[in-house]
Amino acid sequence: MVRLETGLLASILAIVMALPARADIPSEPDATPEAPLQLTWNARLRNEQIDDGAFVNKANATTLRLRLGMLATFGGGWSGLLEGAGVASPDNHYNSGTNGQTSYPPIADPRGSELNQVWLRWKHGQFTATVGRQALVLDNKRWIDDGSWRQFAQTYDAVALQWRPSDNWVVRYDWLDRVHRVFGPDAINPLASERKLNTHLLNVSFSQGAQTWVGYAYLHEDKDVPTASTATYGVRWFGSALQQGTGPGWTIEYARQSGYANNPYSYDVNYWLIEPRWTVQGITVKAGQEQLGGNGVHALQTPLAALHAFNGWDDQFATTPVGGLQDRYFAITGKFTPYEISRQLTWVTGYHDYHAVTGGEYGNEGDASLGMPLADGVQALLTVASYHADGFGHDDTRIWLQIEWNGVRPL
Repeated sequence: MVRLETGLLASILAIVMALPARADIPSEPDATPEAPLQLTWNARLRNEQIDDGAFVNKANATTLRLRLGMLATFGGGWSGLLEGAGVASPDNHYNSGTNGQTSYPPIADPRGSELNQVWLRWKHGQFTATVGRQALVLDNKRWIDDGSWRQFAQTYDAVALQWRPSDNWVVRYDWLDRVHRVFGPDAINPLASERKLNTHLLNVSFSQGAQTWVGYAYLHEDKDVPTASTATYGVRWFGSALQQGTGPGWTIEYARQSGYANNPYSYDVNYWLIEPRWTVQGITVKAGQEQLGGNGVHALQTPLAALHAFNGWDDQFATTPVGGLQDRYFAITGKFTPYEISRQLTWVTGYHDYHAVTGGEYGNEGDASLGMPLADGVQALLTVASYHADGFGHDDTRIWLQIEWNGVRPL
């Protein structure tokens, strides 16, 4: 098991807890006419530890990430963002992908700095166009995400178009020219840093009350890794029927993926998700089954997705095994306010049972997290994940302790 060393973070946590209760700060602030120029920032201090049965050494990474941006409104519907990011770490007791420490388990939070976002946006009526390096998130992040869990984000050189023909409909089209990945600009493997793309994303959603229906077509061409090029077509339905905060909710999704464009292989695999849930007195219980198809040679992949958020937090299945993946899971989430603590804590606990679509069992995993707002824009998070192998990978335990601060200030 990992031994959590909390000295530095615990000291900072104790100081921050003495600060006044937080005020909500948007994670992606919009420029406003009252503030033509704004300074935006995000600072995240995190300690991550891994005890992986495949390695003799345990990984221990303390990293500090800082993003600074200038968000400007020019008038006439025009705005722009210039944002940089840097990551620092006092040690090399982990394999960052840039430091060559291959005797340690990998933690994809390397030191370095990069231009994170630089984009120009025009908004007129119900139409918005954004051009440049930007963060993109679609739906629940299953297919397209900004990689926000890692210290370096995943951003795209892209053209993003959005049209709202009515209050119920949203039509999005994105063209991706390049992806800048979470492994940072100095990765030993250059394809881990960035890849050239010719990717077309079409996403159409219709909302009525508490329900939303989505149809999508994601045509992803990876010019650097042809075997990663895929065409994915799918539909998604999610919603809830709460009455006075109590009642059911659901998510149902189906997609089909095949080789696309320069991919030398021809195959078809299915994706589906069924996730019912029930909420009562602020506690939500959900149970689900997610299947990423595989035929023993090829498996469904999600290379631009939020990989940490799905199939367990231990990150065993960032790449889907060729036999596919069937994830049966349940989770309970809620909030509570302990005695003499005025701020509300958010907690999550869950369990995953993993199987191959073609083949046998993989293993199981338990996850838990505790989050707490500490002060203005400051959030603390403790997360634990433990994977028990039963035919795939090795036993693995991970612990994260982090403090994150978001802010916006008019200039």
